[in-house]
Amino acid sequence: MTAGDAGTAGSAGTAGSAGTAAGGAGRTLVLVRHAKAEPAGDLGDERRPLAAVGRTQASALGPALAARLGEVDAALVSPALRATETFRLLARGLTVHQHQTREDLYDAGPRQVLRAVQELDDGVRSALVVGHEPAISHLATLLHDARDDLGAQVALGVSTATACVLEVPVPWRELDRSTAHLTELVRSPH
Repeated sequence: MTAGDAGTAGSAGTAGSAGTAAGGAGRTLVLVRHAKAEPAGDLGDERRPLAAVGRTQASALGPALAARLGEVDAALVSPALRATETFRLLARGLTVHQHQTREDLYDAGPRQVLRAVQELDDGVRSALVVGHEPAISHLATLLHDARDDLGAQVALGVSTATACVLEVPVPWRELDRSTAHLTELVRSPH
């Protein structure tokens, strides 16, 4: 078993299935909770940097996602420092063709994150969102089309540096409740 194998849950979502989704009619959506951050302290919540362990988590998550997805067309990133740092470190190990920092993703609920994803261009086949709990797990639960163990696990929340990988068979603008399938969780092996 490799370190990447130890960091996943779920039986589907191998590199082959993600590649099929990216190359075929389907799309892939990856919802990532930022890596472990320092306590707020005097900086305030939005300026919290990643902790040392968070930098290690984010750096390891990029290659783990690359092994499953190959690359990502677009990323939407919360402006919070811990989210932008997570993305920057993650992207060292995962090719991301374009990204944007979106102010509306900080303090966003699941429906606000969904609206941002629905605005993606039809040409985008794979997208990554780096955001916060509980919006990440709530959105994955909202979108998931099945009642299964993986969905039940995500409904309880996800830990830092965890990616929820969903297959999306509809155009982004039609993405809504129960229109995607949660295939796996990818966790940083650190």
